[in-house]
Amino acid sequence: MSQDSDAIIDAVNNAKRFQWPSWIGRAGAIGFAVLILLTVILGFWFSQVPAQLSPEQVIQETHQGADPKPGSVLTGSLLSVTQTLLNKPGGYLSNDVTPPGVLLDNMPNFEWGALVQSRDLARALRKDFSRSQSQSTENPHLVIAEPALNYDSEKWFPSAEGSYTKADQALQAYLRDLLDPDQPDSQFFARADNLRGWLSDVETRLGSLSQRLSASVGQVRINTDLSGDAAAEQSTPAPAAQIVKTPWSEIDDVFFEARGSAWALIQFMKAVEVDFSGVLQDKNATASIRQIIRELEATQDTVWSPVIMNGSGFGLFANHSLVMASYISRAHSAITDLRSLLSEG
Repeated sequence: MSQDSDAIIDAVNNAKRFQWPSWIGRAGAIGFAVLILLTVILGFWFSQVPAQLSPEQVIQETHQGADPKPGSVLTGSLLSVTQTLLNKPGGYLSNDVTPPGVLLDNMPNFEWGALVQSRDLARALRKDFSRSQSQSTENPHLVIAEPALNYDSEKWFPSAEGSYTKADQALQAYLRDLLDPDQPDSQFFARADNLRGWLSDVETRLGSLSQRLSASVGQVRINTDLSGDAAAEQSTPAPAAQIVKTPWSEIDDVFFEARGSAWALIQFMKAVEVDFSGVLQDKNATASIRQIIRELEATQDTVWSPVIMNGSGFGLFANHSLVMASYISRAHSAITDLRSLLSEG
């Protein structure tokens, strides 16, 4: 027993003899603290909402001195939005696998909202704006751009950035052809029916966002799926009413997705006011598009709270989701009115 005790004592003494110097432990702790602080600082920096470009700035940056043509400002604005998502501080974050990007969720949701609006516009460019009739051939540059923008936004390898860069290059080629008078095969048709079709997609997106934002406090939703048509049917029966509530962990996700969606739409709507000025004046609808822009701009106001609050509707604390839903709903209603004006002769 005495020999075992002596062996244990010798082992302890040997361990003490070979301990790391105390300064190494302190240096490691300081280095770890600095790393955490740097990650937090970069996280705040990467989460800043990027600046928007006005139509005049878009023309200056994308047109290379050429005069605007129908569709060139809207195409340039789409380029501006997608390039900003790739080149803003921190770059594109949705597919990051390392800190601080992998730890962030607000900016990736912001990116998703802007990306969805960019995809819808790219599809409208390919399907409607660039074609004069239903049997017209598709523009070859937009045939590349539209599916490239629809690449998996969270894919790390092959990277989403690589696919979106490919889309940008195709959009740049389309814009160059639009501005070149010797390229009659690349066209943009600023017609009321084309604009109305794209606005229908925007209206649907905003309607969905409004419902998801409003569900932050939970609500009883009446089933109106078959309203207006007595003979209408649906594939699967649904309850007459159900309680819809956004999970607490997704409330800020929906908020920042709506914020990103509105951020992109502001730039697209300002471009529409330029490219479709003749159509809007003919329909006496210029004020309507400006009303849409005004409502969307209100969604970009500074959020002073460190977290997205989720108080009840008339409770003591704020509910940021309901405030955002209010602006989104008003923009949605203004788009509905604008589409009605565009459909009138």
